[in-house]
Amino acid sequence: MSQSAIQTTTATPLLSVNNIEVVYDEVIQVLRGVSLEVPQGGVVTLLGPNGAGKSTTLKAISGLLRTEDGEVTRGDIHFMGERIDKKLADEIVRTGIFQVMEGRRIIEDMTSIENLKLGAYTRNDANINSDIEMVFDYFPRLKERTGLAGYLSGGEQQMLAIGRALMARPKMILLDEPSMGLSPLLVKEVFSIIKKINKDQGITMLLVEQNANYALRAADYGYIMESGKIVLDGTGEQLLNNEDVKEFYLGGGNEERKSFKNLKSYKRRKRWL
Repeated sequence: MSQSAIQTTTATPLLSVNNIEVVYDEVIQVLRGVSLEVPQGGVVTLLGPNGAGKSTTLKAISGLLRTEDGEVTRGDIHFMGERIDKKLADEIVRTGIFQVMEGRRIIEDMTSIENLKLGAYTRNDANINSDIEMVFDYFPRLKERTGLAGYLSGGEQQMLAIGRALMARPKMILLDEPSMGLSPLLVKEVFSIIKKINKDQGITMLLVEQNANYALRAADYGYIMESGKIVLDGTGEQLLNNEDVKEFYLGGGNEERKSFKNLKSYKRRKRWL
């Protein structure tokens, strides 16, 4: 981890990923020494091209690697000071981490209410109905959609997936591509609600996102991955103003470059590393 990353948190971070390597099928190495920190109550984003290892990083944290024959073969992950990389996924949910998967993964032949109640399966308190109303406060459209979740629009399904995560009363939510397949107007709405949930509920967020502009504007801190490694990190504002980030992720940067046609990805990795 870079020195700038270390300086962002004076206290012990809520989540600490320390030099992890991940291998699939005992052969394919995807992560190559990834380290990052997420402070209590913060919003941190993880950016990078397809195949960089972003979703694998989230699955390593949430314990879902085992469902895909993946394994953390080196390093460790700590949440609230407790090592979790050896725990099962359901145990990690009970520690306070809930992942909203890429593609929403709602249960289409269940109603919206039933999907929300499913998010609360680890709870045994009596506040589930009041928490459903809390979700409806953030997503009023869901209250109007009483039928099967499979009939919801893509944006409504994303809202339902985030609402289902809220029902777990998590300390931290991992969001994988929340803007995927949404219109620009809905992307803006979803990110606005993510920021509001973070502010209102104090829930820590780790966000994987292709829309770098929205992600960095929502985030306190960001990391950029390439080929299974962290190659750059900084505050959201620092990364928004970084010329390399502008060039490769925000469609700006050096005005002299008129075409990306002859640009090889290894060149930018070499420059960053």
